[in-house]
Amino acid sequence: MSLALIVNPSAGGGRAGRALPGVVARLRHHRLEHHVEQTRSLEHARELARAAAAAGQTAVAFGGDGLIAAVAGALKHTEATLGVLPGGRGNDFARVLGIPRDPRAACAVLATGVVRPVDLGAVGDRGFIGIASCGFDSDANRIANETRLVRGKLVYAVGALRALAGWTPARFTVTLDDREQRSFTGFSVAAANSKAYGGGMHLAPHASLQDGLLDVVTIAELPKLRFLGLLPTVFSGAHVRLRAVRVARAQTVRIEANRPIVMYADGDPIGELPVTVRAVASAVRVLVPAP
Repeated sequence: MSLALIVNPSAGGGRAGRALPGVVARLRHHRLEHHVEQTRSLEHARELARAAAAAGQTAVAFGGDGLIAAVAGALKHTEATLGVLPGGRGNDFARVLGIPRDPRAACAVLATGVVRPVDLGAVGDRGFIGIASCGFDSDANRIANETRLVRGKLVYAVGALRALAGWTPARFTVTLDDREQRSFTGFSVAAANSKAYGGGMHLAPHASLQDGLLDVVTIAELPKLRFLGLLPTVFSGAHVRLRAVRVARAQTVRIEANRPIVMYADGDPIGELPVTVRAVASAVRVLVPAP
């Protein structure tokens, strides 16, 4: 097996770049043929992934969930295989799949793992691997992306706290599979292909990467202090038992709002409301730890 290692050296505040020599050493230890392609552009990463697929190579995304999503989207509905080496801040896709979050340890999965088909989410022609969300989450994501003085998972907490201070509830309309519609005033709407985002927050604790469905999570209006108290419960998934939180499943969901709101997925903007999000079943083949 030959690997094309697509790496964003600046991911995770430079974590991927610092870990690259150790990763290369581990790949050699496992006697895995490989070459390294450095990229700072998601579009460039997609081009590299398509080139790897055309050459019959495994495209290995080494960076954050945004880079992994770009590579996965480029491999959608092909026979090519995606390898994952976590090198970002949250690394939620690796966490959900059981891939070690130390990229050197994760090299063993490239050597001994098994191929498993997983779903992708999509907004138009843009794909994502984890959770697409909007509303309060949009502000928190934007602030986290702009934060430079805080590194690692703490940046998500900073983003959430700063977003909460200036948040005004929005009016959302959510339509599931063109049949069930609901309007509410509140904090956010999320379409979850996977269960976790934000460095281990289990927003959709029962979401599956293999069911061809999205878990649609809505959080209605509640006092800011109560919402602040809700945030820690998201790490365990206990928030879904609260009255203000609702979870439904659908293959497609259309989301509208009463003001301009940008949807984010895997840490990056993916579209401006109104948007339609859909699940793409068994879209990409991923190397995961052997049972």
